Amino acid sequence: MGGSHNRVKGSAIVREVSRDFEAALSSYFGTSAPDFVAATGSHASYVAALRAHGTEVEVLPELQGYPDCCFIEDTSVVIDDSAIILAPGHPSRIGEVESVTEHLAKTMEIQRLDGGTVDGGDIVFMDDAFLVGRSRRTNSEGIESLSKIIKSHGYNIEVVDVPESTLHLTTICSSPRPDTLVYSERDLSADDITMFAEDLIGVPHNEAYAANTLGYPDDKIIIAAGFPETRKRLLDSGFSITSVDMEPIMQADGSLTCLSVFTG
Repeated sequence: MGGSHNRVKGSAIVREVSRDFEAALSSYFGTSAPDFVAATGSHASYVAALRAHGTEVEVLPELQGYPDCCFIEDTSVVIDDSAIILAPGHPSRIGEVESVTEHLAKTMEIQRLDGGTVDGGDIVFMDDAFLVGRSRRTNSEGIESLSKIIKSHGYNIEVVDVPESTLHLTTICSSPRPDTLVYSERDLSADDITMFAEDLIGVPHNEAYAANTLGYPDDKIIIAAGFPETRKRLLDSGFSITSVDMEPIMQADGSLTCLSVFTG
């Protein structure tokens, strides 16, 4: 979960970039082959940004043979003191799950889905609810299984159909502060999400990638660098911005939220 109601993100786990990163899955954003060295630099900047915002970050070692392992968000979601272990929708990602489970089980109750597939990239935390995307990676059976667990924790769940133009729900929307959604105007219309938040901040078509953000208390926000119109709109909405160069991560279809699981 992306922190508590006020977007506090006290602790997180991340995973080192795989030395096999050039073999990572890529089809949506990639304009060049993923580059391990460049991605490692972006990953370090990302971790530094989290720490600068007060997040205690634990860095797990890479998993050999899993090129996408730095995208740890897809393996689990934390609610209260429980870790819900997910079931990634691409076969090459399944082996990443147990390593994360072993780590989280040291301090948390473990809960598992009873069927279907769910990528963490299809889960957006909203105040008293979770938006869950039905996508190529997250199916209806998985959503039903996840819904049972989420509701047992006292949260609501809303299902959003993810358009074919994108990979995950978090790719096209994020909630950096209460009752607020930043969304991609290329992939969603305001009518699609107006029932979920009072404050809607659209990201222009040519900057769709920038809809993925990380919000902190006091209207602080981390965004991907290189998207000037999105930056202007967020500044106009009262946010204080930190930018991170995500270009090397983008080449493997990764975004800001993909790189962490917030654990407290």
